[in-house]
Amino acid sequence: MIRQAEKKDLSRIGEILVFVKRIKFRPIFQDDEYSFNELQVLSVVEKYKKPEILNHIWVYDDGIVKGLVHIEGKEIVELYVDCFFQNRKIGSTLIEFALGQGCSYLWVIEKNTDAIRFYERHGFYLTEEKKYEEGTTEFLVKMSTQKEKS
Repeated sequence: MIRQAEKKDLSRIGEILVFVKRIKFRPIFQDDEYSFNELQVLSVVEKYKKPEILNHIWVYDDGIVKGLVHIEGKEIVELYVDCFFQNRKIGSTLIEFALGQGCSYLWVIEKNTDAIRFYERHGFYLTEEKKYEEGTTEFLVKMSTQKEKS
């Protein structure tokens, strides 16, 4: 079910990333130029085909690639599930896989409350750390499996 991504998965990875980002992030960023001109399957494929990225991506594949998780060291860099297959435990399977690989933190858009609730259900806590999403006025917040002491 979960396996390392291969070159043959690139178009599917591109589709998932483009459509989920448009649906989830366009309402937050309100940036049509990015959402519909810059964010294209071909440009995503071009970026993700680099071994330094592709070699860190794992896909949920049950005959159809339905989701992906991008892991760098202890960080979950990205976790996306195709909109058509959400609410079927695919995201949960991917996050549990990442935790099993030693992941312990991630960054999430502060206004993405659905994602924050999802990660909290899987043992992540909001930390006090935040930073701007590059090129925007929106914040990313750090979530960790370690609860901060106050």
